[in-house]
Amino acid sequence: MFTGIITHKGLFRGYRKGRAELALEAPGLVGRVAIGDSVAVDGVCLTVIRRDARLVFFNLSRETLDCSTLGTLRAGSAVNLELPLTLAAPLGGHLVSGHVDFRAKLLKSTPRKPGRRLEFSLAREFRPYFISKGSAAVNGVSLTVAALGPSSFEVEVIPVTLEKTNLGRLKPGGAANVECDMVGKYVYNWITSRNNED
Repeated sequence: MFTGIITHKGLFRGYRKGRAELALEAPGLVGRVAIGDSVAVDGVCLTVIRRDARLVFFNLSRETLDCSTLGTLRAGSAVNLELPLTLAAPLGGHLVSGHVDFRAKLLKSTPRKPGRRLEFSLAREFRPYFISKGSAAVNGVSLTVAALGPSSFEVEVIPVTLEKTNLGRLKPGGAANVECDMVGKYVYNWITSRNNED
């Protein structure tokens, strides 16, 4: 479980075994993780399979490649990293599972002092999980939904988030990993299943 508050950034250093493994350079993280630990990489919960003095390695499943952007990284791409939430840590963002729901396209990036307004595509099947002023994780970053349309959602990104994450590098047409609000998904599923029983 994660909070969507990014604590580290890493650099993509290549795939191994086709795209079955991912190698990241993560100087601030490499000494803090052990084999078997979970790390959110651009919002995707991955397991550390090995590490050396400079690099951390993770497995990539077919599901991860299909649902996220992790199979399309380029050499030197920056990725957002977060260690799991502990019971002693404050919940600064919202509950994030690290299970990405879909890839969204950045439709528009507009300067909006002091930060930026980002508009992302939103497929109809995921629209019920979004509400205005609700939460969504984009590339693992906990954000508030500022505006909601039939096929898009918008978020405001403040300067510190633009600086500490890779959202400031995202250009229109680029893709991002999106996880819908976990509580919202459970509530929607419960209500839908109850209505179908009646």
